[in-house]
Amino acid sequence: MTLHVFHQSSCLDYPADRVYDWHARPGSLQRLFPPWERVELLEHTGGISNGARAVLEVRIGPVPVTWVAEHRDCVPGRQFTDVQVEGPFARWEHSHRFEPINPDACLLEDRVEYALPLEPASSVILGRAVADRLQRAFDFRHRVTARDLALHSSFTLDGSRRCVVSGASGLLGSGLSAVLSTGGHVPIALVRESSRMPRTARGSVTWDPRSGSIDAKGLEGADCVVHLAGESIASGRWSDARRRSIRDSRVEGTRLLAETLGALESPPEVLICASATGWYGDRGDEPLPEGAGPGSGFLADVCRDWEAAADPAREAGIRVVHLRFGMVLWPAGGALKQMLRPFRAGAGGRIGSGRQFWSWVSLDDAIGAILHAAATRSLEGPVNVVSPGPVRNEEFTAVLGSVLRRPTLVPVPASVLRLSLGRMADELLLSGARVIPARLQESGFSFRDPVLEPALRHMLGRPAPAR
Repeated sequence: MTLHVFHQSSCLDYPADRVYDWHARPGSLQRLFPPWERVELLEHTGGISNGARAVLEVRIGPVPVTWVAEHRDCVPGRQFTDVQVEGPFARWEHSHRFEPINPDACLLEDRVEYALPLEPASSVILGRAVADRLQRAFDFRHRVTARDLALHSSFTLDGSRRCVVSGASGLLGSGLSAVLSTGGHVPIALVRESSRMPRTARGSVTWDPRSGSIDAKGLEGADCVVHLAGESIASGRWSDARRRSIRDSRVEGTRLLAETLGALESPPEVLICASATGWYGDRGDEPLPEGAGPGSGFLADVCRDWEAAADPAREAGIRVVHLRFGMVLWPAGGALKQMLRPFRAGAGGRIGSGRQFWSWVSLDDAIGAILHAAATRSLEGPVNVVSPGPVRNEEFTAVLGSVLRRPTLVPVPASVLRLSLGRMADELLLSGARVIPARLQESGFSFRDPVLEPALRHMLGRPAPAR
């Protein structure tokens, strides 16, 4: 058996105990999974303690493989080791160490000793590919650890906050729940009876917007409520029934939640409601800060009614923030996930004329904006959640192709999109809005991903080419 050793270390400007605590909290595993890898956490019991286990499903090509790791050699604040009990390697031991440099800094060290199955042939065939894959993964893990610690340090959320999150199983809601958890806060999922509760949530409150029922008692005493629930706007053609469902899932759900919160004996300090840059409609090259009026079209009408539905909470004295999200980018879900397959196959290209502005934001900055809104008491009303660098679709296409090292020579004509998607094509793909995050910038928000190419390289694990 050939034993391979991988080592990665980073100096962090945070105490060793604090970095260890970040790793020990429930959301850290989700945060550390590289989003370009297909990994799902099936079970994690016992936290970080000797004998505790994490059960993962990983994919090797199209084949799902169960990977069971057991925590050993745990020394609180200083180290723990993950040992493979079942999985794809002949051997796997991953040691995490947190060595103090001084009271305010530490050295984060990851050391992996592993052996491939079917040695020695596998080392010849797969050795370099596995080593490269580990390097990409641990580069990402160390960046995320540093970024999340900096994020939590930048907000004055006193103590442990109890935060109710609707839409907690979605891309943004699950990511938010994980980040809240790693910061020592308590994410509570607002779910339907039949919904799966995210593993990072620490309890749930039930509701059913369609029937108008909600567990008001479970909402009492929450510090903040983040309302992200709403039916996907991109999961099918917009028939009359689909349009009603898209609207009602947002408007009626928001109204039920706002009315319930307003009537509580102990209401939350803030209600943060999702909205969207669809508020502005198709506006060409016009810069659009929050003061710009609403546009026209189905999505603009939905956003206007969606935001108005929160008025009962506002009238009850709750601070209400409407976060107008642009296109949220993350490889594991949403629009970017849908684009990756054709682009990786070399079949990507501009959409329609390619001249329409796409106002985008990374998942990490979308989550950061939610925490910023919770902590910044001067923020209320509409807040644009987009990067300060909106790009035209043709530029987005070129940058994504460059990051993936693929050509982008297969344009998608507007006529083809209209034929296959109907009105949905015009409002989602062919229209443009040059949205400006004026209120985020004025209130001191610091973007982690302000520029498209570095943002894509981070989330896809693609380093910049050497010069």
